[in-house]
Amino acid sequence: MEKKADHCMIDIPTLAQELRVELSSLKSPAEWVAGGSVQPWIFVDKVGESTRSLDPHEYVPQFVSIGPYHRTGDLAREANKVNYLGDVLSAAAADSSAPMKLEDYLSELAHLEHSARRSYVHSFDIPSGEFVRMLLLDACYILVRFGDVLGRRPAPPQPDMANGVVPAGHRVVPTEERRAPSADQRENVAVVRDVLYLAENQIPFFVVDKVYELAFLDGKTRAVDAIARYVHDLLRWTGYTVATPTVVAPPALRPQPANLLHLVHMHFTPTVLTSGKRSRGGRPVGRWRTATEYYFAGVRFKRRALSTDGGGGARSILDVKASRGGGTLQVPRLSIDDQTWRLLRNLMALEQSNPEAAGTHVTAYCVFMSQLACTARDVELLSRRGVIVHGLGNDEQVAELFANLCKGAVFDFDEADQNYLRPVCQTLERRFRSRPRRWMAWLKQKYFLNPWLAAGLVAATIGLACSVIQAVYSVLGYIKPGN
Repeated sequence: MEKKADHCMIDIPTLAQELRVELSSLKSPAEWVAGGSVQPWIFVDKVGESTRSLDPHEYVPQFVSIGPYHRTGDLAREANKVNYLGDVLSAAAADSSAPMKLEDYLSELAHLEHSARRSYVHSFDIPSGEFVRMLLLDACYILVRFGDVLGRRPAPPQPDMANGVVPAGHRVVPTEERRAPSADQRENVAVVRDVLYLAENQIPFFVVDKVYELAFLDGKTRAVDAIARYVHDLLRWTGYTVATPTVVAPPALRPQPANLLHLVHMHFTPTVLTSGKRSRGGRPVGRWRTATEYYFAGVRFKRRALSTDGGGGARSILDVKASRGGGTLQVPRLSIDDQTWRLLRNLMALEQSNPEAAGTHVTAYCVFMSQLACTARDVELLSRRGVIVHGLGNDEQVAELFANLCKGAVFDFDEADQNYLRPVCQTLERRFRSRPRRWMAWLKQKYFLNPWLAAGLVAATIGLACSVIQAVYSVLGYIKPGN
C-alpha cells in the first residue's frame, strides 16, 4: 500500500508580515526620547541568579509591589492603590474646572500598553485590561507617595551626624512623616525601600508622567520635577549625593528617567564623567588593594566633603580623588545602614542589565570600596579617618558585607569606558610600587608615630654618627700621628 506524504499548508504572506512586525518592534525600543534628546532604552529586568543567590531579600519587595514581576498576594496593595486613585482624581478635580474622566485615563494608558510591555525584558501572560489597570493604580500610588499630589510634603531636614553616629532607624522620611506614629514611619520606610530602591519593582516613568499630565492639565509642572524634588532631598539627607539628575550623553539636554530607580541612579554621576575628562593611557590596573596596604605605602585617607558650591567638593559618594603623587586619597563619607547595601546592589543591577544606557560608574565605585574595605582592619582604619560611618555590630560584619557587595557583577578594571576610577587606581599603584616611598612610610609608621621610639631613633642616629666620626679620627691619627 502506497504511503501518502503529509502536506501542510503555510500562509507565507501572513507569516512574513508577522515577522516584519516583530522586527520593527525590536528596532523601536532601542532608543527613547527624553526632553528632545535621544537616549538608549532602559529595560526592567530580573536580577541574575548568580547575583541574587547571596541575599535574595535585597531585590524582592516586602511591603508593596510595583509593576508585574512581584504582583502577587498582599504585595499588590489593591485597596491602598484604589484609595490613591481617588486622591489623584480628587486633586485633578480641584485643579481644573473640566477634569479628565476615569475612562480618559484608562484610554490613554491603553495606547501606552505596548510600549510599557516592551520596557520589560520578560513577557507576561497578563490580559490587557488587568495590565492597564495595574499601570494606572501603580502610577497613582507613586504620585501620591512621592509626587506631591496632595501638596503637603516639605523638604526633609539635614541628618544629625554629631559625634559621627548614624541616626537610629532609616534615614529616609521627611519632616511630617517623622512626626507620625512609629507604625506609619515603618510603612514610609518600607515604601521608599520597595518603590525607589528595587530594580525589579518598577513601571516605566512615561506611564507616571502621562497620569500626572492628565491630572494636572495646566502643564506648569511635570511628574519628573515633582518626584525628583523628593528623591533629591532624600539622597541629600542620607548623605549619598547632593547632585541634580544627570545623564552622561550628548547633547546635555534635560534628562528623563526610565523608571524611579533610574531617577535615583541619575543622581550618582561622578564629576569626572560630566566634565568629559577620561584617561585611557597608562599601565594596566591589575587590581585594587586594601586600605591597609595603601596605608603602609604612605597613602593618607581623608574624608572629602559633599558640596554644591562648585569649589572642588564632591557631588556624590562616587567622587573619589587622589593627589598627584598618590599620597592622599580623598573619599566622600559613606554612612552605612541596612538600606545602603540594598540601594547599591540594585543600582548595580540596573547597570548590569543596561550597561550602555546606564553606564557602569556605580559598579566601579562598589568594586573599589569592596576591595578597599574588605577586612576588619581596613574598616577600622577608614572609620578612624571618617571615610566610613556605620552603626552595625562590628567592623568585621561591615567588612564581610563589603567583600560580598559585588558578587556576580561583570566588570573590567582596565576598560576606561567602564572604570572611571582607573586613573585613581593607577596613581595609587605607582605609589604602592615605589620602594623609597614605602620605606619612608614604614619608618614613619614604625618610629615617628610614637614619640619615645622617635626619640630613641634620633638618639641612636646621633650615637652612630659620633661613632663613625670617632672611628675616622682614630684612623687618621694612626696614619698621620703628627696631626
